[in-house]
Amino acid sequence: MERTVFNKAQLEMLDIMANVRSDEELDALKHAVSEFYARRADEEMEKLWQSGQWNEQTLKELGNAHYRTPYKQ
Repeated sequence: MERTVFNKAQLEMLDIMANVRSDEELDALKHAVSEFYARRADEEMEKLWQSGQWNEQTLKELGNAHYRTPYKQ
């Protein structure tokens, strides 16, 4: 079996998770991590908007886009 080597962030998360004692605490931790990534996504979108790489036209194009995988007939 291949050995898994954890990076610093993964080890930190394992330490944090070792202290989770209930389903409620697990839900709170999941929510905190979700909020963290949502904030990061917002910050990156703001950077794109401020740089001009993202605008109203981009939003309209995405609103009309169809990226679904075509099914074989």
